[in-house]
Amino acid sequence: MVYSGIFCTENDVKYKAGSGVNAAAVVEAYLNSFVAQAESRINNICRYNFSDKYAGLNVDVKEILREAASCIAAIYCITYDMSGYSTINEAGNMINLYRDIILTDLSLLRDQKVVTFINDA
Repeated sequence: MVYSGIFCTENDVKYKAGSGVNAAAVVEAYLNSFVAQAESRINNICRYNFSDKYAGLNVDVKEILREAASCIAAIYCITYDMSGYSTINEAGNMINLYRDIILTDLSLLRDQKVVTFINDA
């Protein structure tokens, strides 16, 4: 199986999931699923298919997509099994941080000024 993510790399997700992540949560098959779910969520929330238009997007937009998708996928990895983190609070703090980043990123991607910026590319 080959990694199939569009918006982010395997390492983006693994880095954010941290050293306490369960090894099973970051195998390629799970990462493919987690990132595909993240990308679909972003596309549907924004009501714009970034996946199909990805190659033509501005690098600034690509980096926001990269951040959002990797944060969503990292949350899936963290919640797969939290026992590897020093405390449940550590895992919870990571999830809360990533959730805040995701909400900001989605807000930026949905903003009409950014949509105009994307469509002008």
